[in-house]
Amino acid sequence: MKVDPRIQAAVPTLTGEEIMSMVTGIEEFAQVESYSFSNLPGPHMTPEIMLDLSKYIQGFLEREDIMGVVVTHGTDTLEETAYLLDLTIKSEKPVIVTGSMRNSSELGYDGPANLAASICTAISEQAKNRGVLVCLNDELNCASEVTKANSMSLDTFRSPNFGPIGIVDSNEVIFYRDSLQKQHIITDKVEPKVDLIKCAAGMDSKYIDFCINEGTKGIVLEAMGRGNVPPEMLSGVERAIKNNIPVIVVSRCFQGRVLDSYGYPGGGKILRNLGVIFGDNLPGQKARIKLMLALGKTNNIKEIKNIFETGHYQYH
Repeated sequence: MKVDPRIQAAVPTLTGEEIMSMVTGIEEFAQVESYSFSNLPGPHMTPEIMLDLSKYIQGFLEREDIMGVVVTHGTDTLEETAYLLDLTIKSEKPVIVTGSMRNSSELGYDGPANLAASICTAISEQAKNRGVLVCLNDELNCASEVTKANSMSLDTFRSPNFGPIGIVDSNEVIFYRDSLQKQHIITDKVEPKVDLIKCAAGMDSKYIDFCINEGTKGIVLEAMGRGNVPPEMLSGVERAIKNNIPVIVVSRCFQGRVLDSYGYPGGGKILRNLGVIFGDNLPGQKARIKLMLALGKTNNIKEIKNIFETGHYQYH
């Protein structure tokens, strides 16, 4: 991004070559080829564009002379793109997604430093077979675990349940642990009609009913606590499941996973008995991406349940 003086606001401007020109000395470490896939701000990304990007990246990974791929991306939807890439790309070669929290017109522009650290990660032998990684602020996080936690700080990308997988220190990549989950959903299409509903005190089924009437193919409920909803939402959940619409429940909490612990109306046990699928520790936006890919592959509720609830599940 760069500030456009006419509108006094930042817009996507810099090309890959222009950003690379600010990464001084990188040629001592790696030979970098620059390609422009698109020039979109984060909120303009769609799951369909993300899947096109996945196929675009896979074309480079198939080349013998390519060690790894670095993707620069707007930070608002970076975690969703990174997660979709992680689920759809099966390669031992590193794929690193990075961005910048400050635009190039601001003092302390962090883009070049993040890009340099990402390139060092992409050429590291230790980064192989770790899935897609997100690299900002010299920290490495797994695409399956990371979320944008702060709207402005440079260390915004955090893994609330597990912490970073590694760091980049003086151009050296150091990993502290292995990624916990390796899962792939190999599909050439996404189902765009998947809705995300956040639950709050006293809500009823009107949003669920609206989604059903609009022809939704899947619903993600960002429920309370361990995975519980207000009792008035139960009728909508039941209606969706009777219409063969998969309903995934995750928590609106920043940390932790959902479980069928509670037996009161709207509690997780009641939802489980209705046929709701539990989304473990995923935030709502990632569970939605996963459901879009799962529905791109199959309409079978049992198979979708398997994709969400079976650990280390590889679906082809």
